[in-house]
Amino acid sequence: MLTLVRQSLVVTLLLAALLCGAYPVLVTGAAQALMPHKANGSPVMTNGQIAGSDLIGQHFTGAGYFHGRPSAAGDGYDAAASSGSNLGPTSRALAESMQARAAALRAENPDWKAPLPPDMVTASASGLDPHVSPEGALMQVARVAAARGLPVEKVAELVDAHVEGPQLGLFGEPRVNVLRLNLALDALAGGRAEGN
Repeated sequence: MLTLVRQSLVVTLLLAALLCGAYPVLVTGAAQALMPHKANGSPVMTNGQIAGSDLIGQHFTGAGYFHGRPSAAGDGYDAAASSGSNLGPTSRALAESMQARAAALRAENPDWKAPLPPDMVTASASGLDPHVSPEGALMQVARVAAARGLPVEKVAELVDAHVEGPQLGLFGEPRVNVLRLNLALDALAGGRAEGN
C-alpha cells in the first residue's frame, strides 16, 4: 500500500512539473520566438496610444460603432478578471439578463426584424471575446450607417469584407473582429464617431 501511495505521489509531482512548469515555459518561449507580435496581444495604436488589442474585446458604446458581445469579466473586457458568469441554463438571473440585453438590442437596432443572434445576448465564457457572428455585425449596420451618415450598403460591404472564416478552414464559425471592423469604419468615414 505504501508503495502505491509513493508511486502516485511521484507521478503526480512529475506531471505537475511537466504540465504546470515545463510545458507553459516551452510554449511561451516558442510563441515569443516565432511570433512575438501575436504572443504579446497585438496592441493596436491610435493617435500614438494603445487603443486595445485585437485579441481582447473592447467596450464600444457609441451609436456610430459596432458593439461586441456582452462581457461578464470584471467591469467588462477586463483581462485581469477573465471569466464567465457561471450562470446555468435554469438560472433566473441569466434569463433576466438575456431578456434585458434583448430589449436593449431591439431598442438600439429597431431596423433589425430577424431573430436576435444568440451571441449578442449571451456573454462569452472568457468575457473577452473580440468577435461577433456575421449576423451580430449585420444587425447593427443600419444604426451605424445612420449615426455615421453613410449608405447602409457601404457599411454592409465593410462588414462582409471583415468576415473571417473558420481557422484552417475547419475550426470554429465565421466571425467578425469588432475592433478591426471599427478601425476600418473610422478609416472609411474619415475619423472617429462621437462616443466610443
